[in-house]
Amino acid sequence: MHQMPGLYTAHDDQKGRGVYTSIPVSIGDLIEVCPVIVIPKVELPIIHKTILHDYYFLWGEDMDDAAIALGFGSLYNHAIHPNANFILDMENNTIDIVAILDINPGEEVTINYHGEPGDESVLWF
Repeated sequence: MHQMPGLYTAHDDQKGRGVYTSIPVSIGDLIEVCPVIVIPKVELPIIHKTILHDYYFLWGEDMDDAAIALGFGSLYNHAIHPNANFILDMENNTIDIVAILDINPGEEVTINYHGEPGDESVLWF
């Protein structure tokens, strides 16, 4: 696992736990490479009955499996216009978090849960 130094989690009264940085992050910086635990499609009904339902990424060739990202991967909060993006690397079973804007120390690192910055689709929760 690769993780940029200075990442930490903190609680926000509105969003709950999130990921923040204590150091400056520049556009294009690799923030974190998160190994994943792949959950096959057949096991998804079980996950939907647990708290893990709110923490998985769609995964697989047909995007009908799921993956739990290790490290801070499943803790990044959603923003329509985030400062980071995630890249699903199915060959290496990782999710890479990459800065798409400069991020200042103390600022939360956010991703768009729909995978495309600016996507305003309604969230499931």
